[in-house]
Amino acid sequence: MSSTIPPPGLPNLGRCLVMGVVNVTPDSFSDGGRWFDTSRAIDHGLEIAAAGADIVDVGGESTRPGAQRVSLEEELRRVEPVVAELSRQGVVVSVDTMRAEVADHAVEAGARLVNDVSGGLADPAMARLVAKTGTPYVLMHWRGHSHAMYNRAHYDDVVTEVRDELRKRMDSMIEAGVEPEQLVLDPGLGFAKRADMSHNWQLLAHLPELATLGRPLLVGASRKRFLGRALADANGQPRDFAECDDATVAVTTLAAERGAWCVRVHDVRANADAVRIAAEWHRAAVAPTSAPAGQDSP
Repeated sequence: MSSTIPPPGLPNLGRCLVMGVVNVTPDSFSDGGRWFDTSRAIDHGLEIAAAGADIVDVGGESTRPGAQRVSLEEELRRVEPVVAELSRQGVVVSVDTMRAEVADHAVEAGARLVNDVSGGLADPAMARLVAKTGTPYVLMHWRGHSHAMYNRAHYDDVVTEVRDELRKRMDSMIEAGVEPEQLVLDPGLGFAKRADMSHNWQLLAHLPELATLGRPLLVGASRKRFLGRALADANGQPRDFAECDDATVAVTTLAAERGAWCVRVHDVRANADAVRIAAEWHRAAVAPTSAPAGQDSP
């Protein structure tokens, strides 16, 4: 289990949390625009909260490989009403955005976490906004926008380089006035990490080394290309992302056992079950192995 204290204002359940995804976009890699309509996005957010999502992550801009950016106005139009209604109904909402102005509107509408895949690099105003509002903030490892990120996916030692780059971004955010306690770190699986190399698997296998930075870790492996590649058929054809939910559950279980604070997923119910099982496993591992006197074994 995570050894770091979660940011203030977010659930502290003594186990890895589950963040469910609501993509209010027409071109998401994972759902093909199923929740692009505002009312359907709200309904989906409520459904995944009921299925076990501790946090519902609302995003209005696709970050799939090759995606182009949308305008500020369009991103706001997509995100703000969904955040507002889900928050009104008591859901813990995060906003998935690289823009400080979108984050500002979302926080005003009730968002309790800002999830920025660029780690503050896409918008220099983000650090000031996070410092001003005191909102918890997910700082992800990033090396550029989706259309160009694979050109920068070159590492001599991916774990060391990602750790050091996250530390540098942490220092920059703190220098801008963000409190260390606000920060959650994300190694950025799939972002400038090649599926045909071991970048993503190395980061997952070395989560404890990333945890030495002293902040909670968020892991977002759900339905990503490196899972499909690992499950390729005999002809080398990668499995479709929609058929990688079982693999995501396996990663969730292992990540939770290795100390992840939160996992970001699409298929919420199965992953919510996985983190609960991992929590029971951990409790058993640290508990005395003998039953209390007078208590029969089951």
